[in-house]
Amino acid sequence: MNGVNKGLRKVEMALKWDPSPAGESPTDLDIVAGTYLADDPRGEPAYVVHFDSRSPDGTITLNRDSTDGKGFGWDEVMTIELDRLDARYARVVVGVVIQQRPAERTFVSVINPAFRIREAYTVLAEDDFGGVLGATAATVAEFVRDPADGWSLHDGVQGYEDDPATFTRIMGRLRRS
Repeated sequence: MNGVNKGLRKVEMALKWDPSPAGESPTDLDIVAGTYLADDPRGEPAYVVHFDSRSPDGTITLNRDSTDGKGFGWDEVMTIELDRLDARYARVVVGVVIQQRPAERTFVSVINPAFRIREAYTVLAEDDFGGVLGATAATVAEFVRDPADGWSLHDGVQGYEDDPATFTRIMGRLRRS
């Protein structure tokens, strides 16, 4: 990257899935994002943003939340303003969890799940979770800050078989840097 292009600035993570068939309990997927400090980039997240929280500084916002997949188009949307994140943060890991109430589910039982990450109108990554069908959660992106070049994306879907609370604690430990 050159001095004019300082990496990714503001990205959108969008998630969609189809509603459960009639008579079955609703399927609820959630976008989560964890931020990691430069002095401990693989430790515990400094904070996690999900359906009932937001970042302390307003740089990560869940704009749309669905509990059943009945939205039109993208059911959940999260905005991540990387260019506004404080310099003490070196990584942001984004994931998707399947809520396990009232029925236990993995991605194989979610109808037509998909995500898309884009900056403005440029699609940076998209996937249908086909590689992690037995997982209950998955990381889908890692944004890494380079002091000279700004933020870059390391995409790739990595599945986990943990409950949502455990997943948010460990989701950043295994991602590449």
